[in-house]
Amino acid sequence: MPLHFLVDEPVAAGVGDDVVLTGAEAHHAATVRRVRAGEEVTIGDGRGAWLTGECVSVAPREVVVRVTDRWETAAPSPRLVLVQALAKGDRDELAVQAATELGVDEIVPWQAARSVSRWDAAKAEKGRARWATIVREAAKQAHRAWVPDVSALASTKQLVARAAASRILVLEPSASQKLSDVDLEGDADVVLVVGPEGGIAAEELAALESAGAALVRLGHTVLRTSTAGPAALSVVSVALGRW
Repeated sequence: MPLHFLVDEPVAAGVGDDVVLTGAEAHHAATVRRVRAGEEVTIGDGRGAWLTGECVSVAPREVVVRVTDRWETAAPSPRLVLVQALAKGDRDELAVQAATELGVDEIVPWQAARSVSRWDAAKAEKGRARWATIVREAAKQAHRAWVPDVSALASTKQLVARAAASRILVLEPSASQKLSDVDLEGDADVVLVVGPEGGIAAEELAALESAGAALVRLGHTVLRTSTAGPAALSVVSVALGRW
C-alpha cells in the first residue's frame, strides 16, 4: 500500500496537476519515510478528497507530487460520535487514538462529575488541540479519507441538549439492554457516551435518560474507559454495515 500524507487545506488539484507538501509533512515524507522520486503515494485533505500521485521531486522542505488519479469519498452517514470523559493519565488519549482508527466521525471531550482530570478554560483549548493532533496522526496512519472532528469540551448539560437531535447511547455496565440489541436504523447521529474511571454519576445518568438517552452495556464485564468506546464503535460499525 502506498504511503499516505495529509494536507491541511482542501485540495483542488486534478489529474496532471502538482500537489506540494511543505513543512512537517514534507519533512516526514522526505526524512522519516524516505520517499523517492518516482514513488507512488496518496494524499488526502481530511474532507473526502483522495489523490494518487507520483513523487516528482523530494526535499526535506518540499515534496512535489504529480496527481495521477483523484476521487471523492462521501461523508459517512449516520455519523458515529464518541463522547469521551476526561480520564487520568493517558487513558482518554488512548481511547481517542483507537476510536479514530476504528472509524469515529467526531470526538467530544466530556467533563464528567467523576473525572479525575479537570480542564479549566485555558487547559480546555490546549487539551482539545492535543486530542486533535492525536486524531490527525491516527487518521493518517489508518488511511482515512475523513479526519474526525474534535469538538470543544462539553458539560453534561450540553450533552443533554444534544439528545434532541441525536441517538445517545450511554455505556453503563449495570444496564439491562445490550448495545448489540439496539435498533440503529435512521440518519440521526449515533452518540456513544463513555464515563471516567469511577463511572458515570447517578445524577448524570438520570439527566441523560430523561432527555431520551438509552443506557446500554457491553457484555458482562466492566471495561476501562480507554477500551469501552473503541469496543462500542466496533459493535456499532458491524450493525451499520460499515464493517
